[in-house]
Amino acid sequence: MDDFKPDLASTALVLIDLQNGNMARKLAPYSSEQVLGNCVLLAQEMRNRGAMVVFVRVLLNELQPGPADAPLHAADAPPPPPDASQFAPEAGVEATDVVIVKRQWGAFYGTELDQLLRRRHIKTLILGGIVTNIGVESTARAAHDLGYALVFAEDAMSGISAEAHDFACKNTFRIMGRVRKTRELIDALQAGTGDA
Repeated sequence: MDDFKPDLASTALVLIDLQNGNMARKLAPYSSEQVLGNCVLLAQEMRNRGAMVVFVRVLLNELQPGPADAPLHAADAPPPPPDASQFAPEAGVEATDVVIVKRQWGAFYGTELDQLLRRRHIKTLILGGIVTNIGVESTARAAHDLGYALVFAEDAMSGISAEAHDFACKNTFRIMGRVRKTRELIDALQAGTGDA
């Protein structure tokens, strides 16, 4: 990890869709509980150093799916329950955390995320959440286009399938940034340049 020495004053943790509707999903290679546990560890480490923590959630009832060969939900599926878009209580969102509400896969389009990050002089994003190859990847692509340096917490995210997760982590994400395990990131944060 000697190639990742975060400047906590310019680094933010962005956690995608750790909400009730996604916690019920069958994910791979990591369960939603494993992902959530690693996200909580990263969030606490960042908060302990005064760094920015961002939680993003999607309003599931407002997603507008278009025609697709393999839609995420069947056309006749019932609407998500009312609490599906709420953060899982175990996520531990705190009053000092930034909360972003989105209506599409990615966290940048149509939200204030970029503006909030730039006002805090954030240059590097550590990304995690559910689902690797949908919400996380969509957010990462937009962040890359906007010029942010990216670090992916590989075991603090999971995919609809292990193959989809592995493809994103072993191919796409390595082109856009660094891919690390939660433990490696925590070690790097603890050895970083002090508090934010």
